[in-house]
Amino acid sequence: MVKRGRIVAFFLLVIMIAGTLGVTTKDIVQNIKLGLDLQGGFEVLYDVEPTDEGQKIDKDLLNSTVSALRKRVDVLGVSEPNIQIEGERIRVQLAGVDDQNKARELLSTQAELTFRDVEDQVRMKGSDLKEGGAKVEFIQETNQPIVALQLKDGDKFGQITSEISQMPYPENRLVIWLDYREGDSFEEESKKEDPKYISAPFVDKPINSDQATIDGMETIQEAQNLVDLLNAGSLPVKLKEIYSTSVGAKFGQDSLDKTVVAGAVGIAFIFLFMLFFYRVPGVIAVITLSAYIYLILLIFDWMDGVLTLPGIAALILGVGMAVDANIITYERIKEELRSGKSVMSAFKAGNKRSLSTILDANITTILAASVLFFFGTSSVKGFALVLIISILASFLTAVYGSRLLLGLWVNSRILNKKPGYFGVKEDQIKDLDDTDRLDISNSKFKNFDFVQHRKKFFTLSSVLIGLGIASLLIFNLNLGIDFESGSRVEITADQSLTDDKIKEQLQALDLEAEEVIISGDNENIAVARYVGVLSQGEIGELKSFFQKEYGQEPNVSTVDPTVGRELAKNAMYAIAIASIGIIIYVTIRFEWLKALASIVALLHDAFFIIAIFSLLQIEVDLPFIAAVLTIVGYSINDTIVTFDRIRENSKYMKIKTFADLSKVVNVSLVQTLARSINTVLTVVFAAAALMIFGSEAIRNFSFALLVGLVAGTYSSLFIASQIWLVWKGKQLKKKRVKPAETAE
Repeated sequence: MVKRGRIVAFFLLVIMIAGTLGVTTKDIVQNIKLGLDLQGGFEVLYDVEPTDEGQKIDKDLLNSTVSALRKRVDVLGVSEPNIQIEGERIRVQLAGVDDQNKARELLSTQAELTFRDVEDQVRMKGSDLKEGGAKVEFIQETNQPIVALQLKDGDKFGQITSEISQMPYPENRLVIWLDYREGDSFEEESKKEDPKYISAPFVDKPINSDQATIDGMETIQEAQNLVDLLNAGSLPVKLKEIYSTSVGAKFGQDSLDKTVVAGAVGIAFIFLFMLFFYRVPGVIAVITLSAYIYLILLIFDWMDGVLTLPGIAALILGVGMAVDANIITYERIKEELRSGKSVMSAFKAGNKRSLSTILDANITTILAASVLFFFGTSSVKGFALVLIISILASFLTAVYGSRLLLGLWVNSRILNKKPGYFGVKEDQIKDLDDTDRLDISNSKFKNFDFVQHRKKFFTLSSVLIGLGIASLLIFNLNLGIDFESGSRVEITADQSLTDDKIKEQLQALDLEAEEVIISGDNENIAVARYVGVLSQGEIGELKSFFQKEYGQEPNVSTVDPTVGRELAKNAMYAIAIASIGIIIYVTIRFEWLKALASIVALLHDAFFIIAIFSLLQIEVDLPFIAAVLTIVGYSINDTIVTFDRIRENSKYMKIKTFADLSKVVNVSLVQTLARSINTVLTVVFAAAALMIFGSEAIRNFSFALLVGLVAGTYSSLFIASQIWLVWKGKQLKKKRVKPAETAE
């Protein structure tokens, strides 16, 4: 008898979910903060250096520096800046800043004002000024801007000006310096057209006043910038810029628009795929995946997180990976239906048997993502965080949510004797009494013997690895500035560009690049690379020139050699630690031979991506490491699913010979092949959409994911299980294995 109340409950739940999504999604999306790569802005990492020999860089001094930087950021009017202490370094992220050149100068200028004589002897310091007392005024006769300063002690100023006024002309000058450096000299600077000091007025008589003025400013903006610096206060330390990246506002908006479109296309393909292959369960998957996307955005909003371009990529990729939980469960239900069980029994058994597989697979992926979060920086951390949230959220939606919604239909009994609603044909169903768990006669892949062809797979992988090694020896990797240090300028225009034209423009600025590469769908993006680190002045000049020329600020990134070495070292640590963590977990859950086989497979996949990038000479940057570690997580996920089935099937057979072991492995691979293909297709839809429709900024990242997904599926099916089979077979030869030991 059909229990209609459960059907009503299902539709009420769906209406409630749809209503919640419809009413609140827009507000949640608007509340989420966007990173600088999506709304423009810049990020800079400073090395904190002492101003004096005896100064000690401690926590209090770093906190004081951060406070001073916050005051300066307040002057810029930037909402919600991100300023973090990282060891003896300070990272500043300013998203949505209008004038990046001004922001850069305002942040790093130490702003130590000194009044000196022509012999460069200090007469007064910035500490003699009243806090926040600087302001812009104008000379009445000429309307020239000047900076008026409020002094703490007018008598002291009177005494200094008295002494200066008694010096013979032209030595009776009070030279005003901003950030005087050892070796600077008034005598040398006065000969230059654009001296380092900001003003050097003659003093003819004592000035007994608590107010002083600085002239020589050509524009109101120049005067206002000096006022902003002085009122924000001087920094207690020196800041050396060792890493920076800036993104133009228009480029950020374009990246956001393209990536959202790519996400919509990728997710739409995943939804259609699930509906086509899984029928009623596919409808449930679409509902729970929609709730899953909403839940991730909601959690991110609650966490007050900053969403970056790689973060959106992780969200879209996460949809593809989350659907894996649905596919594992639905494939198990289909297997149980083919074995002759009723819909209700198949539903219960499928859910029970799939849960441990999903748990093992996702924990290993979380291990890789956690390592990425720990060792990553800025946007890579954002990618890892979204990936971790995605995996956790999938448990609530793709596992428990799907079970709840599909359970309402199953338990209503309306689907009884309707296996077609699950994608199972009547002629595929066996007699329940004749069920053999290792029988694959009804499988589409029953004639394919994975084990028999293992040597061919090993040979193919060996050849590919050999070619990869040759490529690395001949071509090496095309390392981006993240690892090689230097400067990278990305110029975007609304027209086609040529390398000759860009080279001419850079030469005109006396900034000739090592190389200029034209890219983009319409050849409208030019990337110029420099071996050295561009100065603030050079970056400002570049930005101003190309803003006027093409209406868009170029994106500029600089990396100090120290940071480049650290990033490379951290990348190696990340892969090593992720591998060790996975070995430990897989050993505990399975056995050490399976753990080693899993590591061989994931290193195979990681190397394959590196070799392809070497062969095609695609630039290797920081997001590339995120892609490699994501594939490490995905590869182990896929391998664990196969090993989990091997462990389960080992219980249905007494393994005494290598032939017995081979049969268990082959049957397990055939049984999980549909799940592996369907899962990789859904994730490939997401990665391919990102690569084709997404932003140019994550194209290499998306390509690395695409290559890694194919390699990961290949290694899970043809490498990991086959290697374990060979190793386990050798154990069988050495001693007679008892059934209890083989069942693990």
